[in-house]
Amino acid sequence: MVGRVQTVNGDVDPSVLGITLTHEHLYMKFTHFYKQPPKQIANKFEKGFSLDTVGYLRQYPYSSQSNLLLNDLDSQEAVLNDVKAYKEFEGGTIVENSTEGLERNIDFLKNVSSKTGVHVVAGTGHYIADLQDDVSIKNTKEDIYNHMLNELTEGCVDYPTVKAGFMGEIASVWPLKDFERRAISAAGEVQAHLGCGVSFHPHRDPQAPFEILRLYTEAGGRVDKAVMSHLDRTLLQTEKLLEFAELGSYCQFDLFGTEVSYYQLNETVAMPSDAQRIDKIEELIKEGKEDRILMSHDIHTKHRLINYGGHGYSHIINNVLPRMKNRGISQTIIDKITIGNPANWLTVKF
Repeated sequence: MVGRVQTVNGDVDPSVLGITLTHEHLYMKFTHFYKQPPKQIANKFEKGFSLDTVGYLRQYPYSSQSNLLLNDLDSQEAVLNDVKAYKEFEGGTIVENSTEGLERNIDFLKNVSSKTGVHVVAGTGHYIADLQDDVSIKNTKEDIYNHMLNELTEGCVDYPTVKAGFMGEIASVWPLKDFERRAISAAGEVQAHLGCGVSFHPHRDPQAPFEILRLYTEAGGRVDKAVMSHLDRTLLQTEKLLEFAELGSYCQFDLFGTEVSYYQLNETVAMPSDAQRIDKIEELIKEGKEDRILMSHDIHTKHRLINYGGHGYSHIINNVLPRMKNRGISQTIIDKITIGNPANWLTVKF
C-alpha cells in the first residue's frame, strides 16, 4: 500500500509536504500555567500588548492571562497572518499538537489550511492529567485506545469528516500520573496496530523521556515512529542527549525562537539559545543521527506571533536554517531534518 499523510483537508502524498514544522499550536488555551509576575512590575501586565510592555511579556510570558489565550479572535487573526507569511517563505506543512485539555479546534485548522495553502495535520490524544475533565480522567486504557484509534481511522469527535494524522502531543508530568501512564501505553498499542506516528511531551525532569519510551515500547509501540518533544529544555547535557538518542526515537528541538534564558516553568535551569540548540543538533549529526532530528517552535502564546512582535512560524526558515548552513551543515542534511524526517514520521499505510 502506498503511504499517505492525513491532513485536515484530506490525504496527501508525503512528497508534497515540503518544509514541515512538527510541533506547533494554531489554537489552544494555556491559562492553567499562569504564573504571578514579580510584584514590582505586576502593573505592566495589566495593560495588554504595547511597545512599552512587550519586553516584560517576553521575559515573563506566563504572567499574562491574555498572552496564554491562543484561542480568541485577535489571536486567530494573528495566527492566520502568520501562517500566510510561513507559506510565502516556502513553508509547506504545520503539525498541530493541541489535544484533549488544550481545546483543539479542527474547524479553525481547516480554515487556516484552506486560506493559506499550508498543509495542517491534527493530532489526537490527551494532554497532562491535570487538564482533563471529570469524564476523561476516569477513562481506562481501552477507552483512550478506542478514542485515538477512531479519530485516526474514522474521524475526529468534534469534526467527524476530518481524521487525525498522528497521536500527540501526549503529555505527562513527573512523576507520571496514572492517567498519563494509561495514555502512553494506549499510544503504544495504537501505534502497534496502525503504524502511525506519535509525539510525546515529557516533563522537564531528564528521567521523563526515558520512562515514557519504556512504557510506550513495552506496550508494543515502534520507537522509530515516536517523537520526543522539548529535548532542548529537558536533556541539557550532551552526554544525556546522546544516551537518549541511542534509543532510536526522533529527537525534537522545538523551542526555536525562545531565547530568554529565564524559564518560568522551570526556574532551576536556563533556557538555551538557538545557537545552543544548533550545537546539540551538530552533536547528533556527528553521531550519524541526522535521520532522527526534528525542529519546530512550539508557538503557544501570542507574544511569539508576528502581529505581537514575535518571531512567528517563519523563524526557523528565515533565521535558523541559514545559520546552520553557515556553520557547515549541508543542504542535504538540512533538507532531511526539515522535509524528509517529518514526511517519514507522518506517513501512514493503514
